[in-house]
Amino acid sequence: MARINVNPTRMELNNLKRRLITARRGHKLLKDKRDELVKQFMTIVKENKRLREICERMLGEAQNDFLLSRASISDQIIEESLMYPKKTIRLDVQTRNIMGVKVPVITDIDEEESDPNIYPYGILSTTAELDSALYNITEVIPYLIKLAEKEKTVQLMASEIERTRRRVNALEYIMIPQFEETIKYITMKLEENERGNISRLMKVKDMMIEEMRSKKDAKN
Repeated sequence: MARINVNPTRMELNNLKRRLITARRGHKLLKDKRDELVKQFMTIVKENKRLREICERMLGEAQNDFLLSRASISDQIIEESLMYPKKTIRLDVQTRNIMGVKVPVITDIDEEESDPNIYPYGILSTTAELDSALYNITEVIPYLIKLAEKEKTVQLMASEIERTRRRVNALEYIMIPQFEETIKYITMKLEENERGNISRLMKVKDMMIEEMRSKKDAKN
């Protein structure tokens, strides 16, 4: 692992030790965040799968009913019957926070005076299969809205999990090892310099002792 290019001084050593403590703390926090995100992500994925199965089943039934109705009445009659729908949908989109990720909360706002009759046509020129198809589509709408909410939540959380995973790996496999390697290098350099200083001091001491001994011998 390549070390950081810094001067091997005690000030840099103390600075790197502080940065290493911060990096380890950040690594733990990000790792805990990643684990909690994955836990909640799996729960939402299960709910998303359940909603998708419901929507696929109900839309499949509606499609089958439409095909049966087309076998009994013409496409023109079907088009004219469904040209002016009687029900409208209003959506309220808010957001909520999941571990720092803003995800959508979509709510269907019912009209206060909405007509309970969802069929925009009479019963004489249409078939029961068309009624069933329109009923299934009306019933599946709340599930589709909730599915859209979960799909977007899954997408946003997956992106955040990936970003957090990259940060955790960068700290774990790059930054923290670099700090540790550089601290080890500076510590060795400082110890080496200290041993050199001690050796020089001992030589100076020996020289002073020798000089004093020489002066003493000269007096005698």
